[in-house]
Order: sequence, then structure tokens, then C-alpha cells
Amino acid sequence: MIGVRFTCQPGCTHCCDVQGFVYLTEADLVRAAGLLKLEPAEFEARYVYRTRHLIRLRKPPGRQCHFLAEGGCSIHQGKPTQCRLFPFWPDLLESARAWTAVSRRCPGIGKGVLIQIGTAHETASEMKRAYPSMYSE
Repeated sequence: MIGVRFTCQPGCTHCCDVQGFVYLTEADLVRAAGLLKLEPAEFEARYVYRTRHLIRLRKPPGRQCHFLAEGGCSIHQGKPTQCRLFPFWPDLLESARAWTAVSRRCPGIGKGVLIQIGTAHETASEMKRAYPSMYSE
């Protein structure tokens, strides 16, 4: 693969409505709390589940995310690193099969200007820095 094409499509939230969890960094938590005009501790008490190595958003009953609204992400300006970087995740870029599979759900894949694969991998490396326990070698 020499490059990929991707551009978010207006009104699309398919990436938000998949099984799995939304993981946070400490900076993500503080940023989202600020957008909601909450103290970080209050945001964490309401929306966060913390383990020894990871922080993730709690799932509301019957939904994937508290912040997924009809028109998109209600905290879009401060959305978590994981959400902001999609689909440039290491596991998607390192496997043609995974990239093809996600492209069936994501109408933005295959659209837009060509992004050199090295640039895409550099973007994906931010995931490894943000969530080191998920990407330990």
C-alpha cells in the first residue's frame, strides 16, 4: 500500500456506532470535562471507568457513547484521541484485511486526497503514544 484516501463524510457517525470501548488519555479527560464545564473529577465520576492501565468512557444503557448525538459527537472539539485519529489506528493500517473490513462500514475511506502511507503511519503512532499499554511490543 503506497497510500490511503480518507475524509470524514458530513453527518456520518458510523465509526461511533461500533462495538468496543472509547479509551481516554488524561488530557482527553480534562479537555472533555472543560467542554462540558465540569471539573475533571466530576466528569470522571459521571462518565469514566478507570482500570490500572486504561481509562475509558462508560457505555450508557443501549448506546455506545454518552456523547453520540443525532448530528454527531457532542464533544467534537475535544473528542478523545482514539476518535480523533480514526481510521488511522495501527491495527487498521498494518493489515490490508482490517482496512478493507473497516472500509465497508466507513463511507469516508477511499475518498479525498491520497495520504502517503508513511504519513498515515505517523498519525497512527500517536495511538501508540497515547495508549502504550494497548500497543506494548
